[in-house]
Amino acid sequence: MVGFLLWLLLLVLCWPLALAALILYPLVWIILLPFRLLGIAVSGIFELLKSLILLPARVLRGRPV
Repeated sequence: MVGFLLWLLLLVLCWPLALAALILYPLVWIILLPFRLLGIAVSGIFELLKSLILLPARVLRGRPV
């Protein structure tokens, strides 16, 4: 009986939080999407710069035999 009452208390206290999470999560995801895309682009630029800087060393090293 005590366990059932605890479940009812948990239901009453947590359902608004769960409902808010269901509504707000997609909105927050959409708001943060441009920042994620910007991070991917910046990461790609850094990888390109890294490969350009390391290119002379790779050319001078030659192919492994």
